[in-house]
Amino acid sequence: MRGLREKTYVVAGGATGIGAAAAARLAEEGALVTVGDINIAGAEATVEQIARAGGRAIAVEFDLADDKSVQAMVDRTIAEFGGVHGLFNVGADLSPANIGRDKTVLETEFDVWQRTLDVNLLGYVRTVRAVLPHLLDRGGGSIVNTSSGTSVGGDPSRVAYGVSKAGVNQLTRHIAINYGRQGIRANGVMPGLVMGETVKNQNDVGLQEMFLTAGRTTRLGVPDDLASVVSFLLSDEAEWINGQVWFIGGGAHLRN
Repeated sequence: MRGLREKTYVVAGGATGIGAAAAARLAEEGALVTVGDINIAGAEATVEQIARAGGRAIAVEFDLADDKSVQAMVDRTIAEFGGVHGLFNVGADLSPANIGRDKTVLETEFDVWQRTLDVNLLGYVRTVRAVLPHLLDRGGGSIVNTSSGTSVGGDPSRVAYGVSKAGVNQLTRHIAINYGRQGIRANGVMPGLVMGETVKNQNDVGLQEMFLTAGRTTRLGVPDDLASVVSFLLSDEAEWINGQVWFIGGGAHLRN
């Protein structure tokens, strides 16, 4: 893809799943990649995979809920690679202790709301605030945020998660509206059911059957399905796409 080679991208949440696949795809396209994650062992494994394939990447431990660690990740990226050209936000708190207690508005405790919004939404605000000034200084760059189909389609459960992702959609549009004329592109992806490590470990057969029934395809998603779209949106091939949030889920949601 045009415009990725020798450019530097931060993948905020690159230890496993979609983030790991996107980091690997960016490196395959010749980009320099920072793989950030609270799971440093997973981030290092992603970097090792990239190195074996001949790419260049670094692993940085950081926490979306911690301002200083977010800034330190961006500072490390610039020190290592000399700059930053784009950001892929993909991290979220999907731990059983958090999302496992995220139910209806009457059932979900406020500590779950606070943790979900602090990581899934404000965490993206933190990474954008750390990266965006550098993109503006160099005259442009690209940001891709990870949302969810629940942000537009609703969900009988996981109310805090859905609200956090609806906020991500609005954050994405806000960035495009305010900084598009300064060379900044901000877009989002809404994955359907993607069979990464977390989803496989959950082994929710009923959810898998529901997506297969709703989808206009013969299979569930895999991380590479999103990695290719994210790499495209970060690349110069997508230079006329801004402020969009795409559903990537085998046609389970049909929307414009």
